[in-house]
Amino acid sequence: MAAKEDWFEDEEFWAETAPFMFHEQRLANAPLEAEQVCELLDLSAGGRILDLCCGPGRHSLALARQGFAVTGIDRTRRYLEQARRLAQAEDLEIEFVKEDMRRYRADDRFDAAISLYTSFGFFDDPQDDRRVIENLYASLRKGGGLVIETMGKEVLARLFRERDWSREENGTLFLEERKILPDWSGVEIHWILVRDGKVRDFPLRLRLYSAVELSGLLRECGFHEVTTYGTLAGDPYDHQAKRLVAVARK
Repeated sequence: MAAKEDWFEDEEFWAETAPFMFHEQRLANAPLEAEQVCELLDLSAGGRILDLCCGPGRHSLALARQGFAVTGIDRTRRYLEQARRLAQAEDLEIEFVKEDMRRYRADDRFDAAISLYTSFGFFDDPQDDRRVIENLYASLRKGGGLVIETMGKEVLARLFRERDWSREENGTLFLEERKILPDWSGVEIHWILVRDGKVRDFPLRLRLYSAVELSGLLRECGFHEVTTYGTLAGDPYDHQAKRLVAVARK
């Protein structure tokens, strides 16, 4: 019997939920977010950046426009194909690679690496998360910087709602149900799409990290000068934080 695939290996999930994850406003925000990342890492144009879990390439494209050499990594073929088309349309030279983040490693190749939009914490085994961080550390040159932007445990505890729903312009009803896993180790989410009389239920699980837990993991894997923020703009990680942003240096 074939092993059951993990939620992130379901190609239908990425295809059906793309309009909700990468809507017009989120795409429009990418250039500013790319600038904020560069400010957090004090980057100058011309460096080489790794965009881990790049999706359809919104940040890869923005960084390439700023003069960086970018490598985008993702496991979803349709996203990479879309990213390549967009890059070619703008005559941008970006390397896009289909690979699992647990396996991708390019020793001492990059000046910086980014993991944005809650692309960290996909795996049930915490050792897989550690492997991702170890790969990132190995892939950076000495002095290179890393930015991870995700949903912090503290932020979710303050804002938590069991369910939300919205109706999209194309008539699709989008429902989201959430359940906190034991000991606040993670969150179980169901994204439910209702369209044309059909119901699609996509379950996913994310491991949650507090600021101290994520900072500790980064340090255990060799990073130093780890600082956490509440936004990509560099706001404090306090009771008003919107996201957990960790900035670390090799």
